Amino acid sequence: MLQGGPPPQKDAEPAAPTEIDRVLRHVSILVVDDEPGMRNFLVRTFEPRCKRIEAAASAEEASQILDSAHFDLVLLDNVMPGQSGLDWLTEQRRVGLFAEAILMTAYADLDTAIQALRVGAADFVLKPFRSNQILNAVNRCMDQRYLRRENYLLKYEMKADALAARGRLIGKSPRIEAVRKTLERVGPLPTPVLFTGESGTGKEIAARTLHALSERAEKPFVPINCAAISPDRLAAELFGEVGGAGRDGLLIHASGGTLFLDEIAELPLTMQATLLRVIEDNRIRPDGSEREVPLNLRFVFASNSDLDRAVAEGRFRRDLFHRINVLKVEMPPLRERVGDIAELAELFIGNLARQLGVPPLTLTEEVLRNLARYDWPGNVRELRNLIERSLILGEFPAEIAGGGQGKAEPVESLQAVERQHILAILEACRGNRAEAARRLGVSRKTIDRKCAQWNV
Repeated sequence: MLQGGPPPQKDAEPAAPTEIDRVLRHVSILVVDDEPGMRNFLVRTFEPRCKRIEAAASAEEASQILDSAHFDLVLLDNVMPGQSGLDWLTEQRRVGLFAEAILMTAYADLDTAIQALRVGAADFVLKPFRSNQILNAVNRCMDQRYLRRENYLLKYEMKADALAARGRLIGKSPRIEAVRKTLERVGPLPTPVLFTGESGTGKEIAARTLHALSERAEKPFVPINCAAISPDRLAAELFGEVGGAGRDGLLIHASGGTLFLDEIAELPLTMQATLLRVIEDNRIRPDGSEREVPLNLRFVFASNSDLDRAVAEGRFRRDLFHRINVLKVEMPPLRERVGDIAELAELFIGNLARQLGVPPLTLTEEVLRNLARYDWPGNVRELRNLIERSLILGEFPAEIAGGGQGKAEPVESLQAVERQHILAILEACRGNRAEAARRLGVSRKTIDRKCAQWNV
């Protein structure tokens, strides 16, 4: 609680104006006070510093303003004609007020403080006060809001795929280079992106790369696995709810950043229409709320299911599918980017050996050849798991290590591995070079050039 000070006309300079201005420049404020002098004083104090400020002379006028606009913070007088600030705040929390609130009062007692906390006031300030006092109160309030948001989002980050959270797109194969170029092109744009591909191909890593390439890179990246949250809780987690044990949903907490909805095909049909409206309007109405809240989000989606089939079978809304399928990026399976296996394996060996505190293993030519021959149904995730298991055991499995223990001299080039793999694919395709090129994710000319080089 802040102690009272001299009246506003005896203002002192704000404390730490640079830090306060940094916090306030993104904040919208609603002032609710029946005294014209106080309203003018607060508007003059905050207008040069904050994103937007409006003022209301009564609780009724404030309600009308909130029906048409959203604010991050309400500076609220308690003693007003008609309805007290605390009664108004109680009512607004019930119908949908998602802003922080600071109560301003000339009459402070313990009952008022307790009631203010119960109805969700972040702080209250004793009148009269100086501008530096109210600025510091607002600064502290918004810092707490951002900290709560970070803590709330952290639990979802902790549930995210650990490999994806720390990873980056690895490899120089043509398929990965094509993905990388697409991400660089679309990164700065607001366009929704749908990542498709088998499980373990790095869809979340690609989504994080897209986020890092956007102007939202300093804002939250929030990954949600639609199949990992029970359907009865998913709506509240995403969209929020008011009343009772109400909470802001993930869409509100993630505002300004990127929301990544993985396994989007698992989203219940009852929620698909709601999500469609949110994407189209960039607004959300939490469960039980009478008001909508504006959002500033980029939506990114992923699925390892056949969404066309899901639409045909009535499990996925056609209109939602067309809305999220503006730009589709297909992540290639590991068997079609075999040239990246060595780089990925070296990265996993280095990182996991440090984490586990065990000696690294050496990738011999025979190990690499056998890794290249394998079909990798679990893709990059399976490769990582194989490396971790091998490090724990101190050697590669016999079928991978071949005759040695995986500890011979390191291979100098991947030419032998590349030749062996391409020839094996050509044999499987009965010499059909076009089909071999498709499976390998390279051009037909590349296969012709390699065959000429090897006198095949």
